Amino acid sequence: MREAFGQLFEVPAGYLNTASIGVPPVAVADAVAEAVTRWRTGLSRPPDFDEHVETARTAWARLAGVDSANVAIGASVSQLVGLVAASLPPGSRVLVQANEFTSVSFPFAACGHQVTEVSHEDLLSHVDGHDVVAISPVQSADGSLVDLDALRLAARSAGARVLLDVTQAIGWLPVTLDWADWVVGGSYKWLLAPRGAAWLACRPELLERVTPIAANWYAAQDPWAGIYGLPLRLADTARRLDLSPVWFAQLGAAASVSWLADLDLTKVRAHCVGLADATLTALDLPPAGSAIVSLDLTEAQATRLAEAGVVGAARAGRTRLSFHLYNTDDDVDLVVRALR
Repeated sequence: MREAFGQLFEVPAGYLNTASIGVPPVAVADAVAEAVTRWRTGLSRPPDFDEHVETARTAWARLAGVDSANVAIGASVSQLVGLVAASLPPGSRVLVQANEFTSVSFPFAACGHQVTEVSHEDLLSHVDGHDVVAISPVQSADGSLVDLDALRLAARSAGARVLLDVTQAIGWLPVTLDWADWVVGGSYKWLLAPRGAAWLACRPELLERVTPIAANWYAAQDPWAGIYGLPLRLADTARRLDLSPVWFAQLGAAASVSWLADLDLTKVRAHCVGLADATLTALDLPPAGSAIVSLDLTEAQATRLAEAGVVGAARAGRTRLSFHLYNTDDDVDLVVRALR
């Protein structure tokens, strides 16, 4: 058992795989387990979960630095990006980074838009001439960070819209993203909630341009009065894009994301990046300033890491390690001893 930032975690030594799946605080896992018990004993009622949906929505908006009135809920990043992609004019020119997570790039390609990949280093110089820039501020494969201030200026100068997938960012990286046109994120990595919750922030002036192709009862102005029959009566806010909630995911997110939103994220970033950079420095590699590190290891080195109990992930032909608030110097030492 580890204690971090006021919460207890049953996370094993060497668990460096938050970028794949986060480990929840004990209190969050207990809240979900209690909800499952109520479900299995016939005590659950659908309206019971509405409060959790709104709590999680508000907390995620705080972490993303956006207004909660502009946030819709969904179940996955790709589903929410798909709403945006399906609403763009046919043949829109979309710029993405090479090896971008496909939940960001695939929806645009599947909708027939002109999707162009460029390297991380060339991204800003290619914004001009594109209608939309769709990227992750923290790249999934290797943790590389995008200069968001420079992107904002480049997009404004070029008249391009910006979509940001913050799944690998918020939870450890302090951000204020109310300038972006669309911001999406998932629940189950750095936010330490169950898989099945996701959010989309949409600038109010663009809301009418996003077609609610998954329109449903929960997107109605009054969901419990919108269960049956026409006419169409969607909410006036971003709630008009809501998907019917995945109950247990939203309940877990209400607990974990609210806690994270109350933390000093500058301290969380310093903790996570400090551990990641300490690992790189000990391996004679330059610090990267990210909570995610990507190591080019031999098969023998990767085997030694696994035998030492280090849990990471293989991404883009390299070993990815990710450091969150429950990790400690002991995890750094475990990695360094295995590779030294």
